[in-house]
Amino acid sequence: MKINIFIIISVIFLTGACKQTVNKADEKEVSKPNVLIILSDQWRASAFGYSGNPDVKTPHIDKLATEGANCYRAISGMPVCSPFRATLMTGQRPLSHGVFMNDVQLDTNAITIGKVMSKAGYQTANIGKWHIDGRGRSSFIPPGNRRQGFQYWKTMECTHNYNHSQYYSNSPDTLLWDGYDAFAQEQDAEQFIMKHAVDKDPFFLLISWGPPHAPYHTAPEKYRDMYDPEKLTLRPNVPDNIKKQVRIDLAGYYAHCSALDSMVGKLRQTLKTSGIENKTIILFVSDHGDLLGSHGYYKKQQAYDESIRIPMLYYIPASLGGKALKPEALINTDDIMPTLLGLCNVNIPGTVEGIDYSNYLKGGENPGDTITWISCVQPFGQWGRKMGGKEYRGLRSTRYTYTRDLAGPWQLFDNDKDPYQMHNLIGKPGYESLIKAFDSLLEQELIETKDQFLSGLEYAKKWNYELDETGTVPYSH
Repeated sequence: MKINIFIIISVIFLTGACKQTVNKADEKEVSKPNVLIILSDQWRASAFGYSGNPDVKTPHIDKLATEGANCYRAISGMPVCSPFRATLMTGQRPLSHGVFMNDVQLDTNAITIGKVMSKAGYQTANIGKWHIDGRGRSSFIPPGNRRQGFQYWKTMECTHNYNHSQYYSNSPDTLLWDGYDAFAQEQDAEQFIMKHAVDKDPFFLLISWGPPHAPYHTAPEKYRDMYDPEKLTLRPNVPDNIKKQVRIDLAGYYAHCSALDSMVGKLRQTLKTSGIENKTIILFVSDHGDLLGSHGYYKKQQAYDESIRIPMLYYIPASLGGKALKPEALINTDDIMPTLLGLCNVNIPGTVEGIDYSNYLKGGENPGDTITWISCVQPFGQWGRKMGGKEYRGLRSTRYTYTRDLAGPWQLFDNDKDPYQMHNLIGKPGYESLIKAFDSLLEQELIETKDQFLSGLEYAKKWNYELDETGTVPYSH
């Protein structure tokens, strides 16, 4: 089949983008910055004022977006909670670290960002959700390798009971966050920051919130009162038969978003009053999005933009070379660890598979480019096989989303002409050459990453994961 010159140029350009290399940052004898990662659960990229949403109120995060590097094309390569978090920790893809579904354990011998930062002299801290221990969502995680290098610890494996939220510290006695847990966790993070602001050694603090993940209607009343379901704007890809319920759920979702936004404002004020705002890097990010009725689905896992596109805001102080930027690159989950290490002048381990974008976020050359990977290894949960869930691998370029399932080409969307991804171009006349080009690029990507693209059940068997009748690893509370 003849491919026109536009396709040839596109393929050559995209092929270069698929070749990911890890840039090593040289260890330097300089004062290292503090790092604050603010991680939310299931906050999609479109649910912010800065992204053009006319309804949700997120003034503090909007300000962060204008003052830092707004990676507005950021992608959650496998849009599920545990896979994202394990990739954040290791800089590896899910089939490398093995956490390709929820409620399984990340290898306690993994080389993680917590261990690397601790070795580099950082005081490491984790507050909030964990979800990579895989031994029960309410189980105590003792000090040692299961904490993956984090020293200060006020954490629960996983809970979404935001108003009666338990956690552990250094004993197996359960403790209780006071009130809405994100507020209490923010206050604990404030205390940690103020205590360590004057220390010689820098800190690496990860605060991980459960909201705005469902249940949608449990934010404090003050924030729930901010949203009238009847006045909210729905995405055009929400089917008519569920619009009423989606409006109700969206109001609750936005209430969580606004509550968390206020906490972002408080954290930034704490850095300022502590006198360390000019030497603290902030990363605001989410593990994946939420379909919230788009295409008739809720939650995550799928390759639609509501699921895979995430907020990713890096605030790098001007004293550390930071600028207000809107980078074009599709930065992915496995790029977070090397980028943070690069920003902190800490050597990047050879186990890392992602790209170091640290210089790019300061205005330098783009070391990656305009295409990135997306995948689902094992359908389960809200998108199990009985609901049409399937394994897929795919590529997200600046314009297109292409996915292949086990049977062959599955979806192709032109995101410029069809931003709500309502028209699948697979099987449509005139797109044969483009589909062939993307499929060739994807095949090259699979070869380079040694991904055989097998049935998810085969991967589960390989990793000795025991599944229930829904295809999910059973979890206990």
